[in-house]
Amino acid sequence: MTTLTINVNGVNRTVSVSDPSMPLLWVLRDLIGLTGTKYGCGIEVCGACTVLIDGQPEHSCVFDSSSAVGKKVVTIEGLSSDTSHPAQKAWIDHQVPQCGYCQSGMIMSCAGAMAAGHRGSEIQGELQNLCVCGTYQRIKEAVSTL
Repeated sequence: MTTLTINVNGVNRTVSVSDPSMPLLWVLRDLIGLTGTKYGCGIEVCGACTVLIDGQPEHSCVFDSSSAVGKKVVTIEGLSSDTSHPAQKAWIDHQVPQCGYCQSGMIMSCAGAMAAGHRGSEIQGELQNLCVCGTYQRIKEAVSTL
């Protein structure tokens, strides 16, 4: 077992993993209990597992947990305590989600683009997340307000 301390949503979390290359997604969901980050494809294609690591969107399904040591990880649970982040508010205002499964990854990708100083159509160009419900038009409308 390897012990890792990872800062998640502003709190240092110490976990024991059998393999330090365990994907960060499983540390977040199974060891820490933050289930807002979803497993989608597992191969960095869909973006359902997107979290921010030192402010950059990353696919937690392929991000080694040991690589997160010393960095700041933000999940959908840590984006805001009351859904007040502008991306969350835009999602609510435009009633974006259908099933909602991919939404946390979409919002985290959007938040990462916003943190990089991008707005509106610039954000749209950066969102590569997939949604099988097809809410792309509502996402486009929500992002255009940011």
